[in-house]
Amino acid sequence: MAASLTRSLISPLTSRTPAKPSRSDQSPQLLRRRSCVSVRASTFGNTNSSDGAVPAACNVLTQDSPPRRLTSAPVPNSECGGSPLRVAYQGLCGAHSESAALKAYPNCEPVPCDQFETAFEAVEACSVDRAVLPIENSLGGSIHRNYDLLLRHRLHIVGEIKYAVRHCLLANQGVKVEHLKKVLSHPQALAQCEYTLTRLGLVREAVDDTAGAAKHVALEKLEDTGAVASSAAAEIYGLDILAEDIQDASLNVTRFLMLAREPIIAGTDRPFKTSIVFSLEEGPGILHKALAVFAERQINLTKIESRPMRWSSLTSPGVGARCFHYLFYADFEASMASDDAKMALQDLEKLATSLRILGSYPADTTMP
Repeated sequence: MAASLTRSLISPLTSRTPAKPSRSDQSPQLLRRRSCVSVRASTFGNTNSSDGAVPAACNVLTQDSPPRRLTSAPVPNSECGGSPLRVAYQGLCGAHSESAALKAYPNCEPVPCDQFETAFEAVEACSVDRAVLPIENSLGGSIHRNYDLLLRHRLHIVGEIKYAVRHCLLANQGVKVEHLKKVLSHPQALAQCEYTLTRLGLVREAVDDTAGAAKHVALEKLEDTGAVASSAAAEIYGLDILAEDIQDASLNVTRFLMLAREPIIAGTDRPFKTSIVFSLEEGPGILHKALAVFAERQINLTKIESRPMRWSSLTSPGVGARCFHYLFYADFEASMASDDAKMALQDLEKLATSLRILGSYPADTTMP
């Protein structure tokens, strides 16, 4: 099944248009920007059944019903009816992810979600049009949770965006740095500011998101606790900025993925990037042979990430199961419209026990 799934992704897909739910059918809990109420996982129920299935109404990829493809042209900021695109992100209003969503889709309607998985489910349930989620940071490294969710869900990567993250140390009005004993923030934010927080002698406590940390400090009127968050969060929640740019390096960039229910049509008119996930049998030189299919065609790999293989659509539980078996996620600079990329993946498929294309999409070549 894995091999046939791979072939269906490499070959051209037929067109099929999914039914779009009306606004009245969409969840009333998805509130507009600055509502500062996040969507919770219970909003959608259990969209992933025990066999990994997702709602058929969304027309996500299955072996028998390929999805409608989007155009390779730049994505508009509104649907054809004039309503703005609804774009899910993780966190509360004022989170860096909200700013990234607005950079990816200017004039969109950002929809806050309490967890990464909630954003995936919102797109699958057709409650939002897109999701913009972080995948790696230049200081903190990979966001492993989202790598795992890419495999668990059937969304497609349709773009990427690089966002320069500038962290601030926030506290309630009148509180000074010397009054602080503890600081709250997302684990990635705390890792990106490790040097500064250590120098200040602050105890670090991880929470779900940066804006949520700011909101908690403000609502509880804490005097010995600060938050690492954005300047926008300080404005929204009425906090003072005690220090700006407290990240360990001035160039602190997070790469976000733009996710949709349908893939876009890969082109060759501009730089493209393709993301895949595959698994291999164990053996001497197997990974070397797998990566050689790209080197032989002068295709540049920009990232490779290994993750523990759990039961998924690419694996079967109990069949050849063993400990410490890994999946490999890889990004390479080529479009699936190019012959070299197609031939590389055809050769990789001969070596791989499973292979899935997560998306072939325009690369963000701008400076953040």
